[in-house]
Amino acid sequence: MSHCRNRATSARGHDLGSAVGRRTVLAGFAAALLPESGQSAPARPIQIGSKSDTEGALLGNLISAVLEALGLPVERRLGLGPTLIVRSALLAGEIDLYPEYTGNVAFFSGTETDPVWKTAESAYDRARRLDAARGLVWLGRAPANNTWLIAVRGDLARERGLATMVDFAGAVRDDRIRLAASTEFVESPAALPSFEAAYGFTLPLSRIISLPGGDTAVTARAAAEGISGVNAGMVYGTDGALATLDLAVMSDPKAAQIVYEPAPVIRAETLERHPQIRAALDRVFARLDADTLRRLNAAITVEGRTAAAVANEWLAAQASRP
Repeated sequence: MSHCRNRATSARGHDLGSAVGRRTVLAGFAAALLPESGQSAPARPIQIGSKSDTEGALLGNLISAVLEALGLPVERRLGLGPTLIVRSALLAGEIDLYPEYTGNVAFFSGTETDPVWKTAESAYDRARRLDAARGLVWLGRAPANNTWLIAVRGDLARERGLATMVDFAGAVRDDRIRLAASTEFVESPAALPSFEAAYGFTLPLSRIISLPGGDTAVTARAAAEGISGVNAGMVYGTDGALATLDLAVMSDPKAAQIVYEPAPVIRAETLERHPQIRAALDRVFARLDADTLRRLNAAITVEGRTAAAVANEWLAAQASRP
């Protein structure tokens, strides 16, 4: 199964050891993050949501474990559904926070054609300002862009020296590319058409296998294994499959795609009650670069471990870092 900004998945995994030992380690990590974090427990647990996809479950479990280690009561409402359902729950006060992606605010606000969304800093600043008017606060973002990308089969990339979308455009013009992608990726002006406009190529529909779903595990594996002649696949920047398959991800030097960096989004009133949440989560998300997220997602989607186990193990490892 895949992960993405909005995809469903399931995973089975292992226990990491005794619950007591895990709580002790995580509590120590929280203390290191915020030495003076004591606060009386609220009557109502903090409601933490997530989308129904692998990375949503991973990030939701990370957030939950950090808050629990701070001594805050938490109710995990992970896997609530797609973006709009979770977003609506946050706005309605049914949940207190969840991990979201900066680029999605472009669509919430109907400003997806604004170039401000094409760079990380400006996208984050715009998301923060737009959501502040709705009583929402964006905490620190992870330096990992989970945007739409195209990955090419490793042997073809090495043969042709393909590393960027400029190179990819040349391979398309030489009729060397057969792409597997979702219908949304093919048709959305923000996806493949944006790449085509920025890099000056047109990929004929006869060279595309279009799938109704957005499962990048399928498109990435089709590219890696050459299924039905496919040698390129739609992927997301932090896909777990990218850590395990022989694929070359084409970089986007002209910034054709909207930036999607994950960050916890919390109701302002919740943060006012528990201000220690900001420092604790900011430090955690600052360490989640693209390579780290790919590795953690792969532990879930490839190794079959649970998101909770992967999150707890990673947090325990961070406790020994300065």
